[in-house]
Amino acid sequence: MVGSRRPAPPQNPFYPRRCYTFALRPTWTPIHENGREPELSLNSPMPETTTAAPTRESKPSLELLDHLVREVETVFHGKKEVIQLALAALLARGHILFEDVPGVGKTTLAHALAKTLGVGFRRIQFTSDLLPSDVLGVSVFNPKTAEFNTRRGPIFTSVVLADEINRAPPRTQSGLLEAMQEGSVTIDDHTYELPRPFLVIATQNPLEHHGTYPLPESQLDRFLMRITIGYPDIEAEKRILTESAATTPGFERLRTGLSPSQVLQLQARVEDVEVDEAILDYLMSIVERTRTSPQLRMGVSPRGNIALFRAARAFALTQGRTYLIPDDVRDLVIPVLAHRIIPTGSTVSTLNSHEQAARILESILDEIEAPV
Repeated sequence: MVGSRRPAPPQNPFYPRRCYTFALRPTWTPIHENGREPELSLNSPMPETTTAAPTRESKPSLELLDHLVREVETVFHGKKEVIQLALAALLARGHILFEDVPGVGKTTLAHALAKTLGVGFRRIQFTSDLLPSDVLGVSVFNPKTAEFNTRRGPIFTSVVLADEINRAPPRTQSGLLEAMQEGSVTIDDHTYELPRPFLVIATQNPLEHHGTYPLPESQLDRFLMRITIGYPDIEAEKRILTESAATTPGFERLRTGLSPSQVLQLQARVEDVEVDEAILDYLMSIVERTRTSPQLRMGVSPRGNIALFRAARAFALTQGRTYLIPDDVRDLVIPVLAHRIIPTGSTVSTLNSHEQAARILESILDEIEAPV
């Protein structure tokens, strides 16, 4: 979890002597929903969609990100660092797995993010009898027209809350995770693009194991971050108690802080965040230590390394900076890497092994000197 942060310096102390840029711009086309999704005939072409390509002339201000965080804080109290992590995951085009007990605000955070972004929100309750078609969609034969019509599933929206994902059978989990990875859904050999921006917030209760299907390591790796919210502090919980009796729900007072097109532009700006060679070496030292540590049976893969690099750059934007500092990397190590490594003696990624992995990463961070 992100701790207390030092104030950012007035100038960039890590102005890159050698700057690294990576071309990761997507080729997806966003689908704009207008109310209920119409049924589509498989014999007719898909409706045309347009992509509002981010342009350098219309870059949204980074101050909008700070305004959005403060707006979400009005209904999700005392967890600013969690909001910033969720926003960084969105900007990095990743997805989040919240592992926590019920009632700490996971649904509230997902709903508030969708509200302030002005995008659609759907909650899917995962159960043992949930089928992949219940999530992705299905083709239904229409006897009147003698054609198959496509009924899209609830995943066709911008912010999806996959509640208790570990209660669904592996086949349904795989269908969701494949859609997260590909950015599209295939129904009867027809591929449909998912809306952009697209964020999946999955949850699971770490204390209940009866009737669950734990996510294997290969599927956990598909989530950019694995986060624990925890209980609010006393002052924050007093505000929650006071507002619970309000006649007007807090969500009704939320204002839209960013448009979907502005989110796409900010996602493109992640690639322009400046990275000094010394910070890149610092990141590589952390990853390499996980691969050689006798405390770990499995270290960070190249995909995990890329995820940390991308998430750290996105997190820098949430702090109002266009350059990376060592604290950005340090603050993202545990949320991004703890679920990608396996401690020695563990065979599966359980709550205990995840906590042990977090402690090992903390010791690695203490051993490696950050650049100054």
